[in-house]
Amino acid sequence: MASNFDGKVYINPIPTKMGGDGNMGKMLAEVLKKHPNTKPAKTPGPFHVDFEKLNNLPKDILRITWLGHSGLIIEIDGKRFLTDPVFRRASPFQFAGPKRFFPTPVSVDEMPKLDAIIISHDHYDHLDDKTIIALAKKGTHIYTSLGVGAILQKWGIPKTQITEMDWWQTVDLGDGFKITAAPARHFSGRSMFNRNQTLWASYAIKGPVHNVYYGADSGIHPLFTEIGERLGPFDITMLEIGASDELWRDIHMGPDYATDAQLMLKGTVMMPIHWGTFNLAFHAWTQPAERVIECANEKHIDLLLPAPGETYTFNGKGYINKWWGKFR
Repeated sequence: MASNFDGKVYINPIPTKMGGDGNMGKMLAEVLKKHPNTKPAKTPGPFHVDFEKLNNLPKDILRITWLGHSGLIIEIDGKRFLTDPVFRRASPFQFAGPKRFFPTPVSVDEMPKLDAIIISHDHYDHLDDKTIIALAKKGTHIYTSLGVGAILQKWGIPKTQITEMDWWQTVDLGDGFKITAAPARHFSGRSMFNRNQTLWASYAIKGPVHNVYYGADSGIHPLFTEIGERLGPFDITMLEIGASDELWRDIHMGPDYATDAQLMLKGTVMMPIHWGTFNLAFHAWTQPAERVIECANEKHIDLLLPAPGETYTFNGKGYINKWWGKFR
């Protein structure tokens, strides 16, 4: 039995309120309010990846290309990983629900060769059936959390192409590469009737030279310190800052708590993710980026904020492209 499974559902490392738990009145009041600037004034972009870089993958370097939200192409020491690709609406229906503010900077057909895909959990803004089925047809192996494999198999992805992982479980890929699933404070479920039937997780990807942490979705929790001690030091930590609100702070950190998590992890450079792509909260769409810059300055954190599709090559220093200013 998984260490964080109580026999019925998966549980968090500390007591956690899901969005709406015990505060439905406040939630409804917010829903009925008008919240300005939750979407760009004009369509951002167009954004494109640099294929000259992505089609030439040298060893011993670390590069990150942000595709929007939590979608990342992580190139580490000669291997290429893709995280949580969602190229369509973050919704069970493609005629309604949160739509991307901008098209993904690279299509499925254009995607460079991948060594692995990492799926952190089963929410619609992290697991899209059409996108993952199309990518899986190329034979790429998928690493995911406990229980998510059954969803992928229902979609026709072979069991032999899927590895499910519990927290703190490590898979040795050989040649000095390891993937480790780590704790997160979140929840799961693709409907109202299957909450927490599958696991959610964060992931460390370690190469022969470099080491990164993909935080996926999580509220703040004390195990960030242990993650840093057991799996670090990290060159880049990718931590969520968007779709946050005080009403559901237990499951989404937002900029203030994410920068606290960065200090606990003791990473070299922090890359904010999970923002600027979907309207999933009440805050202005640019607020997470603007606030995280303030927090990083206050806490002396090196920040990485590239434009969508832009490839950053790790050099031990942060980099900020305020691309969103053109599309307010």
